[in-house]
Amino acid sequence: MDESKFVVVANRLPVDRTVKPDGTAGWRRSPGGLVTAIGPVMRSRDGAWLGWAGAAGEKLDPFTEEEMALVPVPLSAEEVELYYEGFSNTTLWPLYHDVIAPPVYKRRYWDAYVAVNRRFAEAAAGVAAQGAMVWVQDYQLQLVPAMLRQLRPDLRIGFFLHIPFPPPELFHQLPWRRQIIEGLLGADLVGFQRPGAAANFLRLARRLLGVRTQGSCAYVEDRVVRAQAFPISVDVGELARLTARPTVWRRAAEVHAGLSASKILLGVDRLDYTKGIRQRLQAFGELLEDGELKPGEAVFVQIATPSRERVEQYQLLRDEIEQLVGRINGMHASIGTPVIHYMHASYDREELAALYLAADVMVVTPLRDGMNLVAKEYVACRADLGGALVLSEFAGAADELRQAYLVNPYDIDGLKRSLLAAIRAEPEDVARRMRAMRRRVTQHDVDRWAQDFLTALEVAPAP
Repeated sequence: MDESKFVVVANRLPVDRTVKPDGTAGWRRSPGGLVTAIGPVMRSRDGAWLGWAGAAGEKLDPFTEEEMALVPVPLSAEEVELYYEGFSNTTLWPLYHDVIAPPVYKRRYWDAYVAVNRRFAEAAAGVAAQGAMVWVQDYQLQLVPAMLRQLRPDLRIGFFLHIPFPPPELFHQLPWRRQIIEGLLGADLVGFQRPGAAANFLRLARRLLGVRTQGSCAYVEDRVVRAQAFPISVDVGELARLTARPTVWRRAAEVHAGLSASKILLGVDRLDYTKGIRQRLQAFGELLEDGELKPGEAVFVQIATPSRERVEQYQLLRDEIEQLVGRINGMHASIGTPVIHYMHASYDREELAALYLAADVMVVTPLRDGMNLVAKEYVACRADLGGALVLSEFAGAADELRQAYLVNPYDIDGLKRSLLAAIRAEPEDVARRMRAMRRRVTQHDVDRWAQDFLTALEVAPAP
């Protein structure tokens, strides 16, 4: 494969395996905003994307799919266990999400994380052309910028963290705290979802490494590292095309007719302990217990997409949520009409768009979230200006969607009041709030996010 002037480095390639009707294997583009935003940039710049193909122990040659040059980086089964399920998702994920679950600090996890990050850095160094721009993605690869800088000081390196970045008081728990900050400081530009995360990073660089900082800049030897917020968004155009389809509207009408309730509340999340699913269902159940809501007045549809099912914390969470749903339905449902419809399954984009159109109230209550694109997807789908959004103030999206019903998901009584207010809001108030939120999401879509980051990286001081 030829050297590339623009290289994306991510834990996963932007494609999923498929099986064609004739039984042969193939690939299709993964859903999600990242590939949608970066794909056109890659094609215009003749770029390459490095990442794991998704199967342990598999070694693949570089290939091209949908005009994107893809470079697979192999992971062994042990590395998937230790680097990905271990350090990335049992150590970093809970630490970066306010220690909602206790992080696990194991040296074996860390050693695997270092080894895999080095492999990604070496692969990127081998693919990048002289003076190329390299964009490293997310928490699984925080050591790559410094490793790549050492291998290829000629490169312009950007890094973006899609999840929250914790305050120093929490980050200091990490035994390898200095190494992570050193790794990130290898980039020319470090992007975060919220300004507070960028400030946390700069404080840690100052405290742990004695790096001089001023404003949004850290001064590392003869280099300037900028840290700032670039809130990610959704593909508004794709969602507008989806919700313009008659089949989607018909499906939305079917959903509404099939749920014998005047108001539909909707939650769409990965099954993750950071998403606040238990808190929202508890609040809804208490509204029924208190008599504030009557069965038939409102129904809750909760989609919980399977996630990290080999990790113990996720297995325990699934059991807890299913027991809570069973208890609430057992107390308040009648035959054939549950008050909570709970689906532990994945749904395609068209079905989700139909659910967004059918939902009178979208409930997004993470205990901590870098952004939460479900909230923005719901707003992008509601060109009819219908639908109320109940949104946790601990989601990055709350900085932008100020007209939502903002809640503290730990405050169950406050959450109950906000759910009732959203359910009973006048159509004029709902439309006013939605119009303002749509203006923000439409003007700041995922394409603008990518362009803003890459423009800032291009004007960063040359390495």
